[in-house]
Parts: sequence; C-alpha cells; structure tokens
Amino acid sequence: MVGTTLTELRDRIESLASPGGEYYLVCARTGDRPVPATEARFDSRSTAQRAARATEQYRRALRRYDPRLPHYDVVVCQAVDPAVAGGRSASNLKDDSGAPADTGSEGPPAEPTRRRRIDFCHSVAAAVFETLSAAGHDAVERAVMDTYFDLAETVDDLDDLCVCLLESMASELDRRLSPDEQANILADAAGRLPPVDSAAQPIPAAFSHLRDRGLLDGYVRSPSSVSTEGGTRSVVVRLSGYVLSPRNGRLPVLPLVLALYRGAGDWPPTALRAADIDGDWRLTLVFARDGGPKGLASVPIRPAL
Repeated sequence: MVGTTLTELRDRIESLASPGGEYYLVCARTGDRPVPATEARFDSRSTAQRAARATEQYRRALRRYDPRLPHYDVVVCQAVDPAVAGGRSASNLKDDSGAPADTGSEGPPAEPTRRRRIDFCHSVAAAVFETLSAAGHDAVERAVMDTYFDLAETVDDLDDLCVCLLESMASELDRRLSPDEQANILADAAGRLPPVDSAAQPIPAAFSHLRDRGLLDGYVRSPSSVSTEGGTRSVVVRLSGYVLSPRNGRLPVLPLVLALYRGAGDWPPTALRAADIDGDWRLTLVFARDGGPKGLASVPIRPAL
C-alpha cells in the first residue's frame, strides 16, 4: 500500500535532517514549508537536495490518495541569518541557485487560512495512512478511499476535498476498528506529526493549533474537573466554526483527538461527548491515566441538556 512508501520516504527525510542545519525546504512560489519536511533542517545543500527529491516523491505518493494535494516547486533555501532559519522573509531565502527564492510574485497568493487547512489535512491524512499500513490495516485504507470518493462527488468546492478525506477517515476508523485499535492508531499517528511545545498547556495548545490551521473559528474551555478517585479528569470545550461535518448522527473528531494526543503526556484522551448548541459544538473531553478508551475517531451527537 502507499502508506508503506510514505513511511519509508518520511524515514529517509528524517535520517537526512540535522536540528542545527541552516538549510531547509520551501515552495519557491508560495514560501510554504512542504509536508513532510515542514520542520526539518539540513546541514548541507547537497543533503537538503536529496531531502527535496524524497519530499517530492512523498507528495506524489500521497497524491494517489488525494489528487487535490497542492503541487509545490520544492527548493532548498539557506538562512542568511541562522537565527531565522525556517522563516519566510523573502530577503532571507535563497533557492538552489543561490538567488533569492520567489515567494509568490507570479499571480496573487492563495488565501493563507485555506492553504494552511489543506496542508494540515494532508499532514494528518498521511500520518494516519502510514500508521494504518504499518499496522496491517489495508482493508481500512481501501474503505477510507471508497468513502472519500463517494463524498467527493457531492462537493462543489474542490478545496473542501481535504476535509472530506478526514471525514471519511474518521468514519471508517470508527466503523472498522475497536476502541483500543483506534486509540493505538491515533496515538501512533500523532507521534508522526511535528511535536508540540512541551511548555504549553496541552488543551489550549491543541485547540489553538487547530484554529490557526483553519479547522475551527474559535473555542472556549471550562476549567478541568477531576474525579474523586483521581483517575480521570474532564474538560468542556465549546467550538465555533468547526469545518468537519456530522454524518449519520456522529461527529468526526479525528483531528481534534490527534491534536490532544500530541501533548497528552500521562493523560491521554479516552472519550469524547458531543452536543450541538445553536450551531456550535460542545465537547466533553475525558482524560484518564488508566482505563480503556471509547471510540475516538467519530463520536455520537448527544442531545443538548
């Protein structure tokens, strides 16, 4: 399956990376950092060029799942000032020839929030596909694509197809995997995504990350409540403008759970409850040190109380 190829290519890119390197990859037209080398740096131009070729191969493989994956002209850039390595200032970027990189002078740039959402959805999808393939869940991969193609026929705006991909993925994980299997897949997939700031509070960091990537407009959270036994804690979060749509009375929450897993530490998410509140979503998040998880990819929508 394609997931195996994605895993091998990601491993190759990671093996070439060097945390202190001053070279990195960008799209010459937009200045975007391409998945899966978004956070990677390299210690020489030749090494970065090898990573660029692997990145292009990765994106071609991922495009078999979603033909709408943006086409990037991946080039190697060097930070003139090492302190800003990874930045997008055109004055600090040089392409493979040593000239300043073109950051979008040809035509108007794409709307930033939409572009961030598309890249985020594809990052999540790639991480889950890699994990499904590594775990031998080929049937689930095929089912995701069948559901995705069915949904795609109903979508007018092609830029929304990346959201459909996550919706179909959440639906098939929920239908075909046990709660324990879902938890294992999502925890593994979260580990394939860039790490979060360990100093940040995990719940605000998770939802702020989703907001900044265009998955929701805003959120309000309650203080945490801890059970008298001390084994679980829960938080209520109200979301506005969440872009994933309910299907068959269930709300796909896969990207939310992945974001929570990335900063979970000793308190992984074990259950979610969803209610529709005047067009917003009220989510009750339950975290536990021990105890079996309930379904985490897609959850039933409960009546508002």
